[in-house]
This record gives sequence, C-alpha cells and structure tokens, in this order.
Amino acid sequence: MILTSQVLLWAAVVIQAVLIAALARQVGVLHERIAPAGALTLHQNVRVGDTPTPLELKAIDGETVVVGGKRSGRSQLVFFASPDCPVCKSLLPVLRSSAEAERDWLDVVLAGDGDAAAYRRLAVEHGLGRLPLLLSEALGRAFGVSKLPYGVLLDEGGKVASLGLINSREHLESLFEAKERGVASLQEFLAKRNGAA
Repeated sequence: MILTSQVLLWAAVVIQAVLIAALARQVGVLHERIAPAGALTLHQNVRVGDTPTPLELKAIDGETVVVGGKRSGRSQLVFFASPDCPVCKSLLPVLRSSAEAERDWLDVVLAGDGDAAAYRRLAVEHGLGRLPLLLSEALGRAFGVSKLPYGVLLDEGGKVASLGLINSREHLESLFEAKERGVASLQEFLAKRNGAA
C-alpha cells in the first residue's frame, strides 16, 4: 500500500515537471513573438518626414522659442502634457532625465494649453524649470495632438522624425530609436525586418 502510494506520488511529480517544462517553453515562445511597443501613432495630420512650418512662440517665462525649422545639428522634442493628466505627471521625471541624458543632441520643450499657473506649479514640482514651457493651442493643433501625453521629435532639418502617444519610458525612448533607425515607428521597423526575413 505504501509502495503504491509512493509510486503514484512520484508519477504525479514527474507529470507536473513535464507540464511545467512545457509551460515554460510556451512562455518563452510567446516572449519571442511579442514585439516591443513603441509610441503609438494616432490618426494625425502630420506624418513622419513632413516639415512643419516653424512656429515662433513665447514661453511662459517670456523667452522666445522656435518650434521646428533647421537647428544646426540639434533635434527638438516637443512633449505635450497637462497638469490634470496623471500619466503625464508620472512621465515628467523620465522626460527630465532624458533631457539631461540626451542634452548633447536634443532640445526638449514642454507644451500644453490652459492655466499658466498650473503649468508653472507642474514644472516646479517635477524640476523642469530649465525646460521651455509653451502654452499654445495652435501648437497642439499644428501637430494633431488629440491625446496626452504626446511627443513629437523633430530632426536637425526640422522634419518630423517620429511622433506618438507616450505612456511609458519605453514609448519615449522609442521616438529616439525610430529616429536613429530612420523609420516612422518601431512597429514599422519590425514589420520591415520581418518582411525581409
């Protein structure tokens, strides 16, 4: 009786080990199939490769900032956010660290529209005092911003290098990666790579 129960117990252990190994293999296969998700491009009136008309705007501190146009070897990231947006607030530390890490080639601009005092508080709370802060509904409309947070990366020549909805650090970094690889989005890069394979 004891011998039979031990044999059955060991058989159950072996069966469980085989099932766990099969499950682990399937998780690995799924992990390989899942592509990294970059910034989500929405239906917009500006596309990658377009050269939007440069806009000269006043920042809330009175400084004049030009969005777009040729920038003598520097790219420009326009990050649209709102003080009422919890996802925007969670990404502002990421934006600050990206602006610092990429300062050799990138100028970062924080943009939105609404109450200037609320935006000032937001900038102070998140240590963004050195970034120009533009409040312009026309700027958001020019880039077709419909949801926040949203980012537009302009290359050195003023062309749109990448753009999209930003919900995580990975989405923000995907704008830089898409520009480096010369594609509209990481999804386009993966589609091209998979099509060539």
